[in-house]
Amino acid sequence: MNTHVFPVPPASAVEISLIVPVYKEEANIRPFLARAEAVFSRMQVSYEIIFALDPSPDNTEEVILEEINRNQSIKLLVFSRRFGQPAATMAGILSCTGKTCVVIDVDLQDQPELIEQMYQKLDEGYEVVYAKRRSRKGETVVKRLIAHVGYSLINKLSDVQIPRNTGDFRIMTRRVIEELRRLNESHGFLRGLVAYVGFKQAFIEYDRDERFAGAGNYNRFTGSLKIGLNGLISFSARPLFLMSISGFVLAGFSFLLGAWYVVQKLIGIDLTPGLSTTVLVVTFFAGIQLLGLGLIGEYVGRIYDEVKRRPMYIVGKRVNF
Repeated sequence: MNTHVFPVPPASAVEISLIVPVYKEEANIRPFLARAEAVFSRMQVSYEIIFALDPSPDNTEEVILEEINRNQSIKLLVFSRRFGQPAATMAGILSCTGKTCVVIDVDLQDQPELIEQMYQKLDEGYEVVYAKRRSRKGETVVKRLIAHVGYSLINKLSDVQIPRNTGDFRIMTRRVIEELRRLNESHGFLRGLVAYVGFKQAFIEYDRDERFAGAGNYNRFTGSLKIGLNGLISFSARPLFLMSISGFVLAGFSFLLGAWYVVQKLIGIDLTPGLSTTVLVVTFFAGIQLLGLGLIGEYVGRIYDEVKRRPMYIVGKRVNF
């Protein structure tokens, strides 16, 4: 029987690697570090904090460099250009040396104090412990609605079940980290990839806070929609199947409607011409066709990206590694 051998971290490896993707977050760096360092001090574990930075127009990089001079457990990845949060998160995960890895945002909506509870839950035999949101402060109704619909669609259409009301905030063992490394996908939808990897997973519930400072870098209307579409396209081909079924159904309906008109003509019934009906039917079928083409385009674009095999990110600078 073939077995996969999982790399074991060296004896000098830290216990917890904290991965923090950042972009334009200069006001949140120091408050975040104050709370995170207090947690690790209370836990009495070795740690590293890896900031994965998309080049920012503000002073985020300078603030992190100052903190590195103060605390040598802090590290910094700076990318050659802005690759986005999913790529930054994966870069941090694949660069960490910890026996376990925690992914968290720097804006303090996800409380660093929960890390201790999540870490302790690993002792029960779990490989992944993720944080499930009981409430969402500071989020608009539109964003909550999109998130609800998005998770419903993904879980109904995909073979991989992604837990509802979760983000990237989670702790993973080295075993999961190495399995993520093997996936090597261009579009890093972390919560979907972790669900795909599987193993024994658990969750803790919490109430999500508002941002500590500044404004989020996601578009409040399209950001969640883009994430949801990425998850759906990445983990399910069923939308294509449903579009094919819809095409057959609509084609059958059109055939029956045409046959009915022919029958009426043959038996001598005068057909009343109706411009509005014609316009309605034409626009309806045109909309269905455009929707189908757009859906196919999303999948073709995803295939195109994967075939090119371009790296998900390019690191321009590594500090304190």
